[in-house]
Amino acid sequence: MKKMKIYEPAMCCSTGLCGVGVDPELLRISTVLDTLKKHGVSVDRVNLNNAPGEFIKSQAVNAYINAKGPEGLPVITLDGELVITGRYPTNEEFTKLLGLPEGLLKKQTEPVKVKVTKNTSGGCGCKGGCC
Repeated sequence: MKKMKIYEPAMCCSTGLCGVGVDPELLRISTVLDTLKKHGVSVDRVNLNNAPGEFIKSQAVNAYINAKGPEGLPVITLDGELVITGRYPTNEEFTKLLGLPEGLLKKQTEPVKVKVTKNTSGGCGCKGGCC
């Protein structure tokens, strides 16, 4: 099976889905990765803030960041080779790159409902209050 890895910019948590303003693209990526996991497909996701060593281990990612800076993230690798830079893969690209059956990642037609609860502790709810 092909090995995909997503190298993401520094975020306060591993998914970027904390705090009051949820980025719909990060929500889509989390949903896609959960769906893939349920079908036995693992995609590694590393955050510059939580795992900077992973960015150094990959020569391709390290060279990219040296050229473009962290502003050029996210970067997607497939079997160690850069395949997408500066954005996340579309659902169709996930399917094609990983050799998955069409329709596995159906395009969402209904808006995603996000329940936001007010945090009365004064923080954003992130572990350690890092936001």
